[in-house]
Amino acid sequence: MRPDIRLSAVLYALSDQIRLQIIKNLAEAGEQSCSAVNVPIPKSTLSHHFKVLRESGVIHTRIEGTQRFISLRQEDLDSRFPGLLQIVLQADEPL
Repeated sequence: MRPDIRLSAVLYALSDQIRLQIIKNLAEAGEQSCSAVNVPIPKSTLSHHFKVLRESGVIHTRIEGTQRFISLRQEDLDSRFPGLLQIVLQADEPL
């Protein structure tokens, strides 16, 4: 639910370079299975980052059979905090 998305949680989730890389990948490629996200870190660490992003309201997880698909909640974030996601995605900081 949109009202449940808190700015402090979103900013915390976006404060990590790995999570920023995940967000940029999702913004470019759209919905992906968790195993398709190309981030060179251990699977358990990646799962932790997915959890932080999901609990903060930045991503949505959809379960289909045994697979989990993640997508960026761009519409919800834009509605709640207009322009925030675009600024983050356009940042020139190297990942």
